[in-house]
Amino acid sequence: MRILLFGGTTEGRILAQRLVEQGHEVRVSVATEVGAEELEGTPGIEVLVGRRDAWAMAELLRNCDLCIDATHPYAEEASANVRKACMDAAVPMHRIAREATNASGCMVVSSVREAGRLLASTEGTILVTTGSKELFDLKDVDPARLVVRVLPTHEGIAACERMGIPHRNIIAMYGPFSQELNEAFMRQYMVCWLVTKDGGRAGGMYEKLAAARNCGVRTVLISRPSDEGMSIGQLLWGLEEEHT
Repeated sequence: MRILLFGGTTEGRILAQRLVEQGHEVRVSVATEVGAEELEGTPGIEVLVGRRDAWAMAELLRNCDLCIDATHPYAEEASANVRKACMDAAVPMHRIAREATNASGCMVVSSVREAGRLLASTEGTILVTTGSKELFDLKDVDPARLVVRVLPTHEGIAACERMGIPHRNIIAMYGPFSQELNEAFMRQYMVCWLVTKDGGRAGGMYEKLAAARNCGVRTVLISRPSDEGMSIGQLLWGLEEEHT
């Protein structure tokens, strides 16, 4: 089966490797070079790099038998484009859903912008782990209070610079991170607040929350969009059933 998989996520990489092992022809579309690096050298997988709209995705789907959306749970625009592309190309699609975290004790808000409005009237250093794309939504907060963890890319660092984040407050690293390293960051920067999305187990969410508890840091959680789908195991089992 010829399969096109969207997503440079942890589960996307694992699934791509398992699909190759099952004998499928697999192409993986990732948004950035960082995602491509994680798949580099994996036998049997063709990696395509770049952000694509629905039309460009539909072009990639020509001659494919199946599409899999394994993008990040918060990548709503990308998922919407995948769905539209599959409809336009008349290719069946499956969505891989990441299990949500039991994040009790967090302050839950609907968006990064809402988190910014909430924290603007508080005091203390804020560790932001929501990525670089929505940094401007924290414009209500004094940028000197922000310690931002982003991917080690020109794009991520440039977004921090545009926001006026002090360079000493930019942590450009590729996760997920251990509890110990999260705690080290929180203590080094004397963090009072954590702003995060629910990246689930694959995104190191449990380690992040445990570190915040140990360091007395209050957590502001961006609520996750509705993300219905199946697990990697369910998808692989279903494909095996179709070919037996």
